[in-house]
Amino acid sequence: MSLSVKIGKGNGYKNAARKRRAIRVRKRVTGTEARPRLVVTRSNRHMVAQVIDDAKGHTLASASTLDVSIRGNEGDKTELAKKVGALVAERAKAAGIESVVFDRAGNRYAGRIAALADAAREAGLDF
Repeated sequence: MSLSVKIGKGNGYKNAARKRRAIRVRKRVTGTEARPRLVVTRSNRHMVAQVIDDAKGHTLASASTLDVSIRGNEGDKTELAKKVGALVAERAKAAGIESVVFDRAGNRYAGRIAALADAAREAGLDF
């Protein structure tokens, strides 16, 4: 079964390639009740991290650069990604989650994505 991805204007080819990679990853990565999925969404300005139980379709914990506790902080985007990783790990631990499956959503595991993952690991989240 092949899935097609529509190409829009502008950076359409780059976005279409990322969507194809995300589809490939999601074929194998699924969040369960024991190990929910940590999804990272990255835009040019902001980062959002969510811990999702795919069996129920519920978001168990989330954090983003738009949160009040992070929004006014100084620093570059990598530093903000580290703060988001630590915050989502703290909220996940408060919800009783010890271990997650990491879903990078087709993004390369470098830069802000890696910084968020490393900060979540340092905060005690296992993946």
